Amino acid sequence: MRLVIACLLLVTAAPAQSAGVQLPPEDAIRVREFYRLATQIQDQIWPDWDKVLTPLLLVTEKMEFLLHHTEPPRGFSKIGDNIYARPRQFPTRLLATFPAFGPPSVIVIGEPQNTESKTSTPWLIAVMHEHFHQLQNGQPGYYAGVEGLGLSHGDQSGMWMLNYSFPYEQPEISEGFSHLRDLLLAAEIETNEAEFPKLAKRYIAERKKFLAQLSADDHKYFSFQLWQEGIARYTQIKVAEAAASYQPTEEYKALGDFESFVDYSARARQETLDELRRAELAKSKRVVFYSFGATEGLLLDRLNARWKEKYFQQMFSTDSYFESR
Repeated sequence: MRLVIACLLLVTAAPAQSAGVQLPPEDAIRVREFYRLATQIQDQIWPDWDKVLTPLLLVTEKMEFLLHHTEPPRGFSKIGDNIYARPRQFPTRLLATFPAFGPPSVIVIGEPQNTESKTSTPWLIAVMHEHFHQLQNGQPGYYAGVEGLGLSHGDQSGMWMLNYSFPYEQPEISEGFSHLRDLLLAAEIETNEAEFPKLAKRYIAERKKFLAQLSADDHKYFSFQLWQEGIARYTQIKVAEAAASYQPTEEYKALGDFESFVDYSARARQETLDELRRAELAKSKRVVFYSFGATEGLLLDRLNARWKEKYFQQMFSTDSYFESR
């Protein structure tokens, strides 16, 4: 959800001018594969994930294609079964989930070559990350709860989520984060079952000390980002690993940039751990929440296999999962 919510300002009721327009064949294959993959694996990872609406806006060089939206907004013309089109308004590199046309939240995504994913299989797994944001956004009280955090300070665009003035460059905070990062990685990668509880206990103790350095608002922002973006990246890893047993369609396997889900799943977890190992709070700023929160999710899997049962009951923070340890 590395999004510029200000893109909402780009949404207008421009004429669709879509006569004769079709969803590009390779894009159509990828989109079909996403919905097929989601149907088969989503509830293995989060209960009731299948109950959330899944509209998607694919942004190509000239056109935007809206799929699975129950009430397509003005400006779109129907070009197929559950497919609507209009001239492009969003950036082609966008990868985000937000209520672009009012609820429900819409996945807004460019084609693989224009996003960080580059190729089809990483792109599909990234779309599942965004689909998880739809599950978050769809929880009763989500938007009121986010506003209730009191962090927006009057910003109605949502840009505060990106631009909140967290003390990333404050030396004691930056150094404390680096120390905590190293302890988290050490605990998560420990394979000795006798040593793991000791490392996990040390991490949890140091985590409390780190959070105690933060102001009340900074603590809320840190926790919110871990809950939202970190666990979305965790979910992305779990999706990739679950997809190792998924059998893609023949049309998907025929794509020129096809990579097997088995091959991708084998490296998905390590890529996030490597990203965290390189992360520096002062340089990477908000981006560190993705890999850090994901690795915490992986650690929680080892500490308490049932931690996800509380995830939507106690929203916007994962602190409580560590307090009873």
